[in-house]
Amino acid sequence: MDFTNKLILAPMAGVCDQPFRFLCKEQGCDILYTEMISAKGLYYDNKNTVPLLAVCEAEKPIGVQLFGSEPPLLAEMAKKIEDRGFAFIDVNMGCPVPKIVNNGEGSALMKNPILVGQIVSEMVKATKLPVTIKIRSGFDAEHINAPEIAKIAEESGAAAVAVHGRTRQQYYSGHADWDVIARVKDRVNIPVIGNGDILTPQDVIKMKEQTGCDAFMIGRGARGNPWIFHELKEYFKTGRIPDRPDMDEVKRMMLRHADLMIALKGEYTGIHEMRKHVAWYSAGLKDSARLRNLINQVESYHEMKELLDKWTEGSLF
Repeated sequence: MDFTNKLILAPMAGVCDQPFRFLCKEQGCDILYTEMISAKGLYYDNKNTVPLLAVCEAEKPIGVQLFGSEPPLLAEMAKKIEDRGFAFIDVNMGCPVPKIVNNGEGSALMKNPILVGQIVSEMVKATKLPVTIKIRSGFDAEHINAPEIAKIAEESGAAAVAVHGRTRQQYYSGHADWDVIARVKDRVNIPVIGNGDILTPQDVIKMKEQTGCDAFMIGRGARGNPWIFHELKEYFKTGRIPDRPDMDEVKRMMLRHADLMIALKGEYTGIHEMRKHVAWYSAGLKDSARLRNLINQVESYHEMKELLDKWTEGSLF
């Protein structure tokens, strides 16, 4: 799996479903991930978990991200899903959500380097696919151990490591510490994927200069903004940053997103899940606060289109 200078969409739960992945891929994203998937959910064939595995040819290369804390179970599930079209299998070791952490999963694994090694080692033995991990800088400011964790993962057979330059304690607040990413890069020979605070093409250039990382993972900077991948590619190619999309283009993207959501999930679920995306797409644009309030009353594609037409015409009031 080649990660060199690739633009990667971060595996964000509740965001990176198949419709959003399609849009980011169309805009130039190189590598996708599924949403975070429970290894236990897969083991029990949970009805909400199994559909998260669905991928298609147009999304490749795509990795599947699992979370869990039991090496034998993660290894078994890696073997179980290795023939479903994925390019690699990633283990989430960075999720800060309390219900995940309190279960000893996600970023809680940063507190147990030996367990990290056992997980990676058993998964590598079990599957023919490359195994990667996604970590944070550490669990808290007193325990910045990403370089140590990355080295253990490498020695256990990991093919790459993605590093979000925040601690679990920070969640998504403050600033990402890119110096930790640089220290990981100095410590290991496997590809290092930098993550945290990439919002503009200039951020990618700065991260590359500051950390020497091999690839760039974009998370919150892509929410409501699949164009970021096109802008980055254009900037790398020409040195020019394209103009930001106007309200009409934003509306077209929202409606296309809604079409894809409805095709996959049905109108009721698709439109309800689009509400948060509309808020992200419209952030910072004219009348966005009013639109955010009104979109939460919308129940159908027709109502959504009518509302967005009024928004672009300046007649929400």
